[in-house]
Amino acid sequence: MNIEEARDYCLSLPLVTEDFPFDETTLVFRIGGKIFAMMDLENTEWFVLKCFPEYALELRERYPEIAPAWHMNKKHWNQLNLFGSLPDKLVQSLIRHSYNEVVKKMPRKLKTEANIYPLPEDDE
Repeated sequence: MNIEEARDYCLSLPLVTEDFPFDETTLVFRIGGKIFAMMDLENTEWFVLKCFPEYALELRERYPEIAPAWHMNKKHWNQLNLFGSLPDKLVQSLIRHSYNEVVKKMPRKLKTEANIYPLPEDDE
């Protein structure tokens, strides 16, 4: 999966928005105003996603293309090397997982009012 396909997939999810809050090249994807994914349009090799801490460690051990995210809380954020050999289905699953990690932390009232629900997560 390349950076354009990752962007398109993120934007295909319900109620996702994108913006540039930090600079002109760091694109972030949000659900309910909260960031679940980031990419640098100048360094398209890396794609950053939120992840459940134990699952993050498991992924890092299993895939050399997955590492702690630079400049982020390494307990909760992974960076994926999209120039590696990660299967598209896995990347899509990790995007949904990241989206759901953010949705889980949202107040129930916000989820209800904004009609935000977790997505089904596929097994990798």
